[in-house]
Amino acid sequence: MKIEKRLKELNIKLPECPKPAAIYVPVVLSDQFIFVSGQTPKDGSTLLYKGKLGRDLTVEEGYDASRVCVLRCISALKSIVGNLDNIESIVKLTGYVNSSDDFYEQSSVINGASELIEEIFEDKGKHARVAVGTNVLPGNAAVEIEMIAKIKEI
Repeated sequence: MKIEKRLKELNIKLPECPKPAAIYVPVVLSDQFIFVSGQTPKDGSTLLYKGKLGRDLTVEEGYDASRVCVLRCISALKSIVGNLDNIESIVKLTGYVNSSDDFYEQSSVINGASELIEEIFEDKGKHARVAVGTNVLPGNAAVEIEMIAKIKEI
């Protein structure tokens, strides 16, 4: 499968590789595993989705925010592997949802990221996942997603 071709078919343009907002790197390669730092729903340095799900934002807005986050994760992956066809599999997503006290649909929000990963990577995109509610995220971001992927042996 050609991931770059798949992105074009889906009319998806990856953003620039995210720049760190603090003292860390956006992505690390360790043996065959790539660890992507948590990504918030930004366009460049502009936070697109702010606030708490269940109070300030709807599930649908959170779903869209998680898709923005995961595209930033994929961009970080690409910065390490060059060609996304070098990805053997997406291993795990961890999604953090800035939640009001009575919001219980974190999984529905993170489904945006999971579904997009599987649309792009197909079977290679089937992954383990955690969707966690939290009381606050950096910059009041609605969602933050981190990813682990495995590269092919070369």
